Amino acid sequence: MLILASQSPRRRELLKKLIDEYEIIVPNVDEKAIEGIVSASSLALEESKLKAYAIHSKYPNNEVIACDTIVVLGDEVLGKPLDENDAFRMLKNESGKKQVVISGYTYIGKGVEVNRSVATDVYFNELSDEQIWDYIKKYQPLDKAGAYGIQDEAGLIKSIVGSYDNVMGFPTEDLRIHVFNRYYQK
Repeated sequence: MLILASQSPRRRELLKKLIDEYEIIVPNVDEKAIEGIVSASSLALEESKLKAYAIHSKYPNNEVIACDTIVVLGDEVLGKPLDENDAFRMLKNESGKKQVVISGYTYIGKGVEVNRSVATDVYFNELSDEQIWDYIKKYQPLDKAGAYGIQDEAGLIKSIVGSYDNVMGFPTEDLRIHVFNRYYQK
């Protein structure tokens, strides 16, 4: 049985594009433990490894997939906002700019481990303070890296270059090619 090591409702939804049946077990790891130790470009991948290893160590006969997503704006890694004011700060900084959404995933199967990162460029529209507060009140983005969800039809995003699913938090296209078509055993 495949185990998804995630509590994200978006990852659960996206994994259904690839497989009908899987189990969800949320890992108990401190993702903050590696912040500042690894580079921004490898942070999501290293966090996915932490999650996958934590679950695989308890269920070594199962296949495990874990993923983590970060938003990089310039030199700043934007995680999940602490509160609405932090969400406003993030969205205000993202307004009119390009950012990079990076998802790192780890798959551990029978005799194989796949570790990959996928990056997508996201271009934001110029946003007024009123638009930002309306978005925060309507969509409550406190559980989303960068304080937004691309699936929220709120006019935040001008365009993307790369995978839409990656920006949602689970790069299904890359997973299909590098894991499910090669190693996953139904």
